[in-house]
Amino acid sequence: MTFPETAPYDHGMLDTGDGNLVHWEVCGNPDGKPAVVVHGGPGSGAGPSWRRYFDPARYRVVLFDQRGCGRSTPSAADAATGLETNTTHHLIADMEQLREHLGIAKWLVLGGSWGSTLGLAYAHEHPERVSEIVLFSVVTTSRAEVDWITEGVRVHFPDAWAAYRDAAEPREGERVVDAYARLLADPDPAVREEAARNWCRWEDTHVQAAGAQLVDEFLDARFSDPAFRMTYARLVTHYWRHAAWLDDGQLVDGVRKWDAIPGVLITGGLDLSSPPDPARALAAAWPGCELHVIDEAGHGLGHSGMSGAVQAALDRFARY
Repeated sequence: MTFPETAPYDHGMLDTGDGNLVHWEVCGNPDGKPAVVVHGGPGSGAGPSWRRYFDPARYRVVLFDQRGCGRSTPSAADAATGLETNTTHHLIADMEQLREHLGIAKWLVLGGSWGSTLGLAYAHEHPERVSEIVLFSVVTTSRAEVDWITEGVRVHFPDAWAAYRDAAEPREGERVVDAYARLLADPDPAVREEAARNWCRWEDTHVQAAGAQLVDEFLDARFSDPAFRMTYARLVTHYWRHAAWLDDGQLVDGVRKWDAIPGVLITGGLDLSSPPDPARALAAAWPGCELHVIDEAGHGLGHSGMSGAVQAALDRFARY
């Protein structure tokens, strides 16, 4: 149901002023409805497949790689790249700087998985700059959600989780996510690489990419790239262990104040990585929000019904 892939007609590197350069590109219709893609991970990067969910005749689509990943520099794959200036608040500021740089008054926000958290956080800070919001595989990256995805979901994969935990050798009282963050900062490159591999193997386990073919030892082919593995593992553990630097319940409380931002939330009923509870809580608090639970779907757009629901929402909002 997706549109043909279109090449960007503009691109560049946004200088954030603190040593980071954020890669951005724009495709579609230069006079179309502005929209911004907020990718997941953190650390996945904004791949070209995102462009195919927008009608290129009706949308002006902005894609950007969040700090430290994709084509943005410096890369988090490099152990010398510090993460002190890589937080949710920095990413929100980057989005706002990019919007101003491109001369956009308002844009639709499309985000998935971690991108749903960042999209909500951006709208929380800049509601007057958001026309609509479409989110899928919805999460708010709360402490409880992080504890679920790193520890609680072990009830479904006890053997894989035990291997994942044991490989981290957590210290007494140390959460698994904190143990991995420590290992990923180890001065020994072999220790860092093994931690990244084990972290991404666990990611593969609970996401269980639908229809994916095994590549090397991973279902998600991206994890076979050592640089991607390291980028992804460093950024995910960094954001998760800090619960995205957001107060508990902040995003749900924030949507209660929105009476002018229509939204569509799409989540999988069989999603073990991000169960539907956060999406339901957001929908209950958000005036004018629609919630679509795709009963047979898991995590991500590769599952039945997810991509069609996203495209239907984007097609509808294109008329506004």
